[in-house]
Amino acid sequence: MTPGLIALRQRLAEALRGPLPGHAAFLAHAGYSRSELQRIFDSTDRPRESAVLALIYDRDDGPHILLMLRTDEGGVHAGQVSFPGGRKESDDPDLRATALREFREEIGAPTDGIEVLGTLSQVFIPPSRSLITPFVAVRSTLGPTSPQASEVRALIEAPLSKLLAPDALRMGERYVQALDRRTQVPGFEVQGHLVWGATAMMIAELRELLHVRT
Repeated sequence: MTPGLIALRQRLAEALRGPLPGHAAFLAHAGYSRSELQRIFDSTDRPRESAVLALIYDRDDGPHILLMLRTDEGGVHAGQVSFPGGRKESDDPDLRATALREFREEIGAPTDGIEVLGTLSQVFIPPSRSLITPFVAVRSTLGPTSPQASEVRALIEAPLSKLLAPDALRMGERYVQALDRRTQVPGFEVQGHLVWGATAMMIAELRELLHVRT
């Protein structure tokens, strides 16, 4: 690892051991509150446990974080940008194993050398009734990849410096199924794509852990 990634790893490891900031600051930009999400959560069937992996790694110009653009088929999250991940399967011993398995399957990359530092706050996604646990991890490089064509349209290697910039937050209009209307939503622009919804909430919390205000 480069000195920059080593220092970042230490900061994240320490921050993830303490209390998590949650999503209140980000939800304030979204126009609805945690209490509204809680009402939706309480009114739905038991959510399905899922996990994603936010992998931070080195490239020549500094630490990057891996995202992926989903294909236009495959349910309510089709065409969106997300972290690799999916639902817990019966063979997974825990959610950490789910996150690593999904990374292998969707990204087509080995998980050797990946160090999982901890978890961010869980995120509930009403349309898919998913309760997602985000795992934050580091590795010296991304390594070779072979994305799963049925799930992944493209891999997006996002410079962490751009996502952590104070002015990185953007607004864009999207259809929000939980609200059943198109509305302005907060997110982060990455390579021409607006990262919004649950993934943006995770990125916003990661920013807060690193003391960047959203």
